[in-house]
Amino acid sequence: MCDSETEPEGRQLTLDTFAVPTVLLLFYICQMRTQVAIIGAGPAGLTLAHLLHRSGIESVIVEHRSREYVIERVRAGVLEQATVDLMVAAGVGDRLQREGMRHDGVHIAFNGRRHRIDFAELTGGSAITIYGQNELVKDLIEARLHTGAPLFFDSDNVTLANLREPRAVVRFIHRDQEYQVEADYVAGCDGFHGISRPAIPATDLRIYERAYPFAWLGILAEAAPSSHELVYCLHDRGFALFSMRSPQLTRLYLQCRPDEDAQDWSDDRIWSELHARLRTDDGFTPTEGRIVQKAVTGMRSMVAEPMRWQRMFLAGDAAHIVPPTGAKGLNLAVADVARLAAAIEAFYRDGSARLLEGYSALALARVWGAQRFSWWMTSTLHRAPDGSEFDYRRQVADLEYLVSSRAAMTSFAESYVGARFDFSHGHNVARTSCSS
Repeated sequence: MCDSETEPEGRQLTLDTFAVPTVLLLFYICQMRTQVAIIGAGPAGLTLAHLLHRSGIESVIVEHRSREYVIERVRAGVLEQATVDLMVAAGVGDRLQREGMRHDGVHIAFNGRRHRIDFAELTGGSAITIYGQNELVKDLIEARLHTGAPLFFDSDNVTLANLREPRAVVRFIHRDQEYQVEADYVAGCDGFHGISRPAIPATDLRIYERAYPFAWLGILAEAAPSSHELVYCLHDRGFALFSMRSPQLTRLYLQCRPDEDAQDWSDDRIWSELHARLRTDDGFTPTEGRIVQKAVTGMRSMVAEPMRWQRMFLAGDAAHIVPPTGAKGLNLAVADVARLAAAIEAFYRDGSARLLEGYSALALARVWGAQRFSWWMTSTLHRAPDGSEFDYRRQVADLEYLVSSRAAMTSFAESYVGARFDFSHGHNVARTSCSS
């Protein structure tokens, strides 16, 4: 028997449970067989495993980081309508529905004024929900623990082999025990710095990248949000974003240089700059509170093509990175694995590989739509270091058109709330007309 994080009753298994003599461990390799081996226990990997479990498909999750690290890293918190709907339908949305903050619109601010774009009215009822990625990960981990299916955190020396063969192999060490997992398929959900994408030969992989000449100083403050909805701001001093994580926590961002040190920003300097950029003539300004976290995050775009190679499928940040301006990263990851889960289910149910063969092309169509929207948001709302006053006036004119044209606002709203997905026939069925 093999040690994993879980069993059906939620009791943690150890080799001591089975009274394996220590001396034998030097020669013992735990052999496992599963249908899908999942590399990475972030939102993509955990969501995929949960969807597969509901379809009766076995999986093993292998994660290099600790459970605490995976949960506590503060990431995205804006969920598209389709992401919320999927979590609710999959039975992991109870806390999301109770604690998530539904937003029916968003504000775009420039020239000292806020302009509201009503998502629900423009898209026939779709909205976004504020619910931290770490909270979603907690829910998914608890769901996995409840099933008792294998989940390995703190896994070292994770390697992939035999991806061209009928059965792929994942090897790793967990609690000083060596494991070898044979699987029909591998899902690489281990992020930009993971092992999955580099396992594809460079001759078979093409990378598209764009680096942006600015970064975000992200701040988490113990302060009640002073706006019920997000506020995106173009200011002549640079971009600013007002967001939130809960009724008690405000999340704020300031455009800064990529080489800046967050520690060079004192609390007084941060609040002064936030007020300068975000204050509008209707009286809006962020409420101050104790800053509990601050960090500088660079901004880039990346797409890896194809998203399938032999018996491995890439999903989430392992395949693509978007700048955070459009709030697409987490939602793209969920869309990837929802599509992949439907394809794998169809294969085991009907013996048809059609959806598996179409996974990469169809997933990339959604990815490039999100890249387009994220690039537009980023380019329009930030001041480039080499930008001129002409560029700034053009950006303002672009936003003036956005908030004065119903057609433009509808396109924006459709892109922001995201397309619905239905992968049963191998393509998106969008409630809105714009895939993002």
